[in-house]
Amino acid sequence: MSNVDPVFCAIYRWRLHPGAEQTFMRAWSRITQLLVTERGSLGSRLHRGPDDIWYSYTQWPSAEAKAEGLARPSVDAEAWQQLRDAIAETLPELVLEPVYDFLVPLPRRDG
Repeated sequence: MSNVDPVFCAIYRWRLHPGAEQTFMRAWSRITQLLVTERGSLGSRLHRGPDDIWYSYTQWPSAEAKAEGLARPSVDAEAWQQLRDAIAETLPELVLEPVYDFLVPLPRRDG
């Protein structure tokens, strides 16, 4: 039994170069906002773990929508490059199957 419609959910994980946190957060925020407004992403959340790993939880309407949204030309090539430059290591993507969703949306704030 589920209370969610089928969606594509994934967790992305990175280790950043020392001192690159602010650049990473700005670039990640810019890209995420553009993917929502221009590519149909359902949004993402960024977290920093106590293990110095950065985590992003993302949702798309489907795996196909994600693939189509990311296959098109970059929403912001400069921000993508800044993001890549800030990352020291990318860990494997974790694809998740939504079963229940009782998450309350966070209040909007400028990042």
